[in-house]
Amino acid sequence: MIILKSEREIQMMAEAGKLLAACHRRLAKRIRPGVTTMEINDYVDAFLKKNGAKSEQYGYNGYQYATCASINDEICHGFPRKSPLKKGDIVTIDVVVNLNGALADSAWTYAVGEVSGGARKLMETSKKALYIGIEKAVAGNRLGDIGHAIQTYVEGEGYSVVRDFTGHGIGRNIHEDPQVFHFGQPGRGIRLREGMVITIEPMVNEGTWHSKMDDDRWTARTVDGKLSAQYEHTIAITKDGPIILTEQ
Repeated sequence: MIILKSEREIQMMAEAGKLLAACHRRLAKRIRPGVTTMEINDYVDAFLKKNGAKSEQYGYNGYQYATCASINDEICHGFPRKSPLKKGDIVTIDVVVNLNGALADSAWTYAVGEVSGGARKLMETSKKALYIGIEKAVAGNRLGDIGHAIQTYVEGEGYSVVRDFTGHGIGRNIHEDPQVFHFGQPGRGIRLREGMVITIEPMVNEGTWHSKMDDDRWTARTVDGKLSAQYEHTIAITKDGPIILTEQ
């Protein structure tokens, strides 16, 4: 069931999104060689609590951290760890903020020091794919229009779009209907309506789109060991077009 949000609910989610964007801006200054993703996790946890919010990930289906931290070939849902990041790594930090019961979800891939030209191009392509998808998030369009636009661009750049993980509706729960695929056919799928709030979060791989799960049953990584990058925003569908609630 798709839950349409009122203007007041969207405004509350926008406040959560504003805080989340501020958090990511701070992370961009802290992520460097030698820092651990556990230190990043603890910083996010403290920052949110200081601002009257909390991480909605903590405790979700038994998850024990405030962030997901996915490094290099890890696609998503990586655990924060105590081993230091190295120069040339890329790391995706995914955070869901709960501020007064309203949620916002955003992930960004960060370069750790100087990275290779290939890693930089992957990151740029992934970020542009997100905004290409957002352009299609217009009332009256269909979900397939978003997925098709992302897939067409990504594959045209020589990369692949992960199929096993999707965007989703969001509101008072992290995952609500509908699923938002980052591939597909135009004119297909659920029609977008004013009041829907969704995440668009393409995960883009250097190699094949196929993924495999680690023994922890959370961490997904590329099957060929090649890099993966992800960028995500929470988007409100309005009569005036898509509004990015987590804009940095």
